[in-house]
Amino acid sequence: MKSLFPVLMLLILLGCNQNQSTPFTVSISFTTEMSEQAQDGRLLLLLANNNKSEPRFQISDGLTTQLVFGIDVEGMKPGQEIILNAENAFGFPKRALSDIPAGEYYVQALLNRYETFNLKTGHTVKLPPDQGEGQQWSRKPGNFYSVPIKASIDPTRKETIRLSMDQKIAPIEEPKDSKYIKHIKIQSKLLTEFWGKPMYLGAHVLVPEGFDEHPEAKYPLMIFHGHFPSDFGGFSTEPPPADMDTTDFTARFGIYGYNKFQKQEAYNFYKQWTSKNFPRFLIIEVQHANPYYDDSYAVNSANLGPYGDAIMKELVPEIEKQFRGIGEGWARFTYGGSTGGWEALAVQMFYPDDFNGCFAACPDPIDFRAYCLVDIYKDKNAYWYESDFKKLPRPAHRNSLGQIQNTIEESNHYELALGTKSRSGQQWDIWEAVYSPQGEDGYPKRIFDKETGEIDKSVAEYWKENYDLRYILERDWKTLGPKLEGKIHIYCGDMDNYYLNNAVYLMEDFLKKTQNPFYKGEVDYGDRAEHCWNGDQENPNYVSRLRYNTMYLPKILKRIQESAPKGADTKSWRY
Repeated sequence: MKSLFPVLMLLILLGCNQNQSTPFTVSISFTTEMSEQAQDGRLLLLLANNNKSEPRFQISDGLTTQLVFGIDVEGMKPGQEIILNAENAFGFPKRALSDIPAGEYYVQALLNRYETFNLKTGHTVKLPPDQGEGQQWSRKPGNFYSVPIKASIDPTRKETIRLSMDQKIAPIEEPKDSKYIKHIKIQSKLLTEFWGKPMYLGAHVLVPEGFDEHPEAKYPLMIFHGHFPSDFGGFSTEPPPADMDTTDFTARFGIYGYNKFQKQEAYNFYKQWTSKNFPRFLIIEVQHANPYYDDSYAVNSANLGPYGDAIMKELVPEIEKQFRGIGEGWARFTYGGSTGGWEALAVQMFYPDDFNGCFAACPDPIDFRAYCLVDIYKDKNAYWYESDFKKLPRPAHRNSLGQIQNTIEESNHYELALGTKSRSGQQWDIWEAVYSPQGEDGYPKRIFDKETGEIDKSVAEYWKENYDLRYILERDWKTLGPKLEGKIHIYCGDMDNYYLNNAVYLMEDFLKKTQNPFYKGEVDYGDRAEHCWNGDQENPNYVSRLRYNTMYLPKILKRIQESAPKGADTKSWRY
């Protein structure tokens, strides 16, 4: 009997493995009508247990998400069937196809198509180019997809569902110029050289009232940083219809009729913009979507290329030339929230003489000791708190009452389902793409293992020296401080959904201790305010988040009055 024991154990293990595998598979192909060429990309299987909208529009890392499974494909040919099974497809929030609960589903396939880039660094990478949509895989022009079908799925049943991608997302129409909103697009020499193919930068420009009637006037420039703008947002020359439906409910703010409210705010801004005593500025929103994300974070990066220099040395001078900007640092200001908040502070720091003030609201982590709820320098794992006997996950998102919506592990596994090698087009991957050194394969080096959360301390050290804004300020205050005196303004709600206030606290601790010079700026917090709070202590967040372009004007005007050099043009734009 003793000699038979290893054999029996082997048979038991083989039986267990057989039971763990699933006979359920999905076959996906695309038709020759889509393309006659082989395709590279991320092939996605999407399932929804409802028919509220197509499955591709119901995928997120939040509580309402439906199911997504992904696999990389290279050289996928027309008509070729790619088989997804429990072993080869990475899924979220269910890890494998075998984990799908039995039931009725609407099933869809989508191919997020990649292009090949031969980088200046000598590496070759395959990435999804922006097609004018701001890196939204579910809406990206040119992506293939299938019409959803209804299917009964039981992962324990031997069955293959076949999906044929015979639809292609249509191109996006570019916005048209109007009296107040203009558009500019340039090919960047710097970015084209880095990416090995033509790369472009764009901007939406809001010109002041009287722009054509005052050809002698030159204007200060405001850069409103943020995520990819399809057009200049929050500005409308028409009020909302009086009978506009107000039954829409916005769960984030707990109010009805927010769509109409936003349209009314856009019209109110137009009325202010054209009023007699309103300052005459240029305001721009930059379009800098790239193969990794909907914007570049407006800095130079080992993986994204010299976006900071391209914006500041190519795009901004061209805008100021075409639209009569003053073109001097004392007459430029920058502001934004979230991603835009980090960018506003970063460009003020990295181009200190080119701006006269930044207003950074709810900025992405500006101190990596509080990379949301992770200290990348001390913590060993990004997903789990350290404990001898407990396994407690780190949260990634909360509402204003502190209720958790998802964890850091969940958010990153969601991204991993959408794309490997930092190619998901989502938040944690773009931080990695911007801040990390380039790996040997040409893709960003991971700050932590995407599956396990284990932190790479060598990458953390690179982040620290190059993009930890608090650390850089403290390290270089002797030379940076005199150039930034009076220019730094930071605002954050103390119940920020992404815990971004923690890094702001650490930044404030440093700024309050600065000497020679003292920073002479402002850090302020919103009581119980969540993400996007921008310093307005009078109005609720759902109001103030729509007023970035007017929030900081009094402070900007005061700064100009105090700091404009002798003989500077402070009058031609005050008609």
